[in-house]
Amino acid sequence: MAKIRAAITGVGGFVPDYILNNEELSRMVDTSNDWIMQRVGIKERRILKDKDKATSDLAVLAIEDLLKKTKTNPEDIDLLLCPTITPDFVFPSTSNLIGQKAGLKNAFNFDISAACSGFIYGLEIASRMIESGAYKKAILVGAEKMSSMVDYTDRATSPLFGDGAAAVLIEPVIEEYGIMDRILGFNGNGQQYLHMKAGGSLNPPSYDTIDRHEHFIYQEGKTVYRFAVSIMSEITDEIMKRNNITPEELAYFVPHQANLRIIEAVSKRLCVGMDKIMINIERYGNTTSATIPLCLWDYEKKLRKGDNVILTAFGAGFTWGSIYLKWAYDAK
Repeated sequence: MAKIRAAITGVGGFVPDYILNNEELSRMVDTSNDWIMQRVGIKERRILKDKDKATSDLAVLAIEDLLKKTKTNPEDIDLLLCPTITPDFVFPSTSNLIGQKAGLKNAFNFDISAACSGFIYGLEIASRMIESGAYKKAILVGAEKMSSMVDYTDRATSPLFGDGAAAVLIEPVIEEYGIMDRILGFNGNGQQYLHMKAGGSLNPPSYDTIDRHEHFIYQEGKTVYRFAVSIMSEITDEIMKRNNITPEELAYFVPHQANLRIIEAVSKRLCVGMDKIMINIERYGNTTSATIPLCLWDYEKKLRKGDNVILTAFGAGFTWGSIYLKWAYDAK
């Protein structure tokens, strides 16, 4: 019996219309376009300005784009996973709300919290569930309203993050395409360098936590940069070696879009040219779990069936992962 593999068979995405560029941001906090470009390579980021809209609304629009492009009936979707760190509520799950709003009536669903590695973690889970034979059509949607947890008086973090969502359709194939290999890991000691100080059960919301600005992103940038470059390079190199993929045989490397300098440093260590790396951080900023699928959405028409593609991410926790796949279709 032929082995079942899980393959991405379609990509959809959505970003809000409102563009917060560096010029406008420099009027909100002590920064400048040159300062931001030199340190992180971000020119602008999309922001969901509608106060009545949340992460689930971004996800639904990405899913609607995906369903339309792939001509898929929403009732045929039997699995929905949503990696996010900006859920609409603590409970119910954001995936539950997405399923209702998008008409995915038959989709078993749950959220995944793995920060910037969320899409990689979700792709691992979805692919294993597809490979089991129990599910036939899965949607994995990385969605974030990062503006909801950004302190726009903080020079260090306010330029980094944006809002957006992107979704992939995952289906079983019996050809040699789809997910071929994966490496995932974590180091919980990294939590001290990148986290939100308050809002959880350890430090519940209070007047004091609000006064101390503890409901925003906290990051020690230099430490996170060092770990991100080291680990993303290491796991990508390992997955290339054990699958006998040379830089010349790699069609695209898709790194998490956190910082252009991180991407350039990883590129140099892997000897993979920047022309083979998907990059859109300059337009969207860091959308956390949505960065990798947004890259696939932007570059979809350039991908060809059989292309060797490696996705790699590093996130808070620390969490990390790398997935090697053979692209399963030519975009129309």
